[in-house]
Amino acid sequence: MLRVLTLATLFPHAAAPNLGVFVERQTLGLAAHPAVDLRVVAPVGLPPWPLSRHGHYAPLAALRARETWKGLDVRRPRFTTVPGTRGRFHAAALTRALVPVLTDLRRDFAFDVIDAEFFFPDGPAAVALGRHFGVPVSIKARGADIHHWGTAPATARQVIAAGQAADGLLAVSQAMRGDMAAIGIPESKIRVHHTGVDLDCFAPRERTSAKAAHGVTGPLVVSVGALIPRKGHDVVIDAVAALPGVALLIAGSDGARGMLEAQIAALGVGDRVRLLGPIPHGDLPALVAAGDVMALASSSEGLANAWVEALACGTPVVITDAGGAGEVVTEPGYGRVVGRDASAFARAIADVLAAKVPPAAVRKGAERFTWGANTEALYAHLHAIARH
Repeated sequence: MLRVLTLATLFPHAAAPNLGVFVERQTLGLAAHPAVDLRVVAPVGLPPWPLSRHGHYAPLAALRARETWKGLDVRRPRFTTVPGTRGRFHAAALTRALVPVLTDLRRDFAFDVIDAEFFFPDGPAAVALGRHFGVPVSIKARGADIHHWGTAPATARQVIAAGQAADGLLAVSQAMRGDMAAIGIPESKIRVHHTGVDLDCFAPRERTSAKAAHGVTGPLVVSVGALIPRKGHDVVIDAVAALPGVALLIAGSDGARGMLEAQIAALGVGDRVRLLGPIPHGDLPALVAAGDVMALASSSEGLANAWVEALACGTPVVITDAGGAGEVVTEPGYGRVVGRDASAFARAIADVLAAKVPPAAVRKGAERFTWGANTEALYAHLHAIARH
């Protein structure tokens, strides 16, 4: 048996069930592999007391230190994050917090490899812990962990050093592999490891009735992503405002909601553009399948799960040339990759709506991305590192 310790600061919990659902799904797949025994350590970053007891930190402080989460044995140790330090000390604090936790864990579970699922602060901490316990380490890059933490002055050196020291590296796309190499991480160590999609859950539906559930009768654009500037919801709102009769539904956790609401009001499109807020991941298939187009104007991505999930639902995408966009939109029937401006998005959305590609043809674009393939590739990668 390959004994895997999965280290993931991005992992769902009771206070944020949508956090890192892609990491959760990947981990569930690996844990189900007949040759794998796996434990999860999902650390929770908190500021020093008394800040940790107030505001949005209070639900995090109340999380159980250990629980069974969807059949997985998950430990949730706390580590200190000091506000105003721009992450400079996060990895060191995480390492200090995890040494006693993993020392205790190894009494019953002598893990063969550490599988870090995000590059910061997980990556640098994993490398330090791997050296401490004498086990190899793999780190996976997903997007902002390289594009932000890997270039920010306070953390870039730590990210690059972790990439250089790790025994193996994963990237969610070929484009991400190139971005990692560009900041000084050895490209020869990086294996592309695409995400998976649940083709049973994310599947085409009868679109008219799916739209009706949201009070929509005409053309519908959907967008899925946190309400943060990087996702470019403002661009898509401007684009849809220029397309009379087209509705837009945006699902994502509240961030810049107030700014987007003001934009919708100023454009006078409140009757056809709505912010749905965060919705459970299990409810996403019905929403995405209702759309004629899924549009996301990200400034940066690795390889967004939302892109692949849309194709699986038979919904073509209009997206920016961010990350692995070109690895997903490989046929015109799958959608368009365009510039990050409203006029380009408006033209592309109108083009896709006019094309009326059958959902079954769009879905073929997602059939390359299965969780089974994801699991087998991850197992082979970790097994090779552990046995090296």
